[in-house]
Amino acid sequence: MAIQVNRKGFGQVEPNHLSAQTNGQVYAQLPASTAVGNILENGRFLKYDYAAGVCDLSTADSAGEWMLVFNEIKLYDPRKQGYKDYAMKAEDFTDGTMVPRLLKTSVGDIFTTNTFATSASSDSTTTTGLSLSVGNRVTPYANGYLVAGTAG
Repeated sequence: MAIQVNRKGFGQVEPNHLSAQTNGQVYAQLPASTAVGNILENGRFLKYDYAAGVCDLSTADSAGEWMLVFNEIKLYDPRKQGYKDYAMKAEDFTDGTMVPRLLKTSVGDIFTTNTFATSASSDSTTTTGLSLSVGNRVTPYANGYLVAGTAG
């Protein structure tokens, strides 16, 4: 039975068991490239490209492996207290440069996300994801979002 995965708001990640949170494989020193866009949601994937000095969507093998975007959540507005309400926006940074926190995923890591296929434009819009069945494999696509069975 297929399930349609839609989301309301920005992408969400529930870190059920992510080894990077305990083994220190958290990367947060390089800025996101302009190719990433103006909004960076939790649950998206980027590559940490030391040679270029940016977090990027490069599909070149030299850019490294895909890593999970799981940014700090600092919501000072008591009306907005959920993972879906947070995304990095270039307009919120003084110089427009976002520096995301990326977690290296390892075999055996477990997390729940609804960040599939395409980006959200705000914390209140509904985004149509994709249809998945039990046993489907997902992988990051060239835009950094998860898609069913297509390598990026």
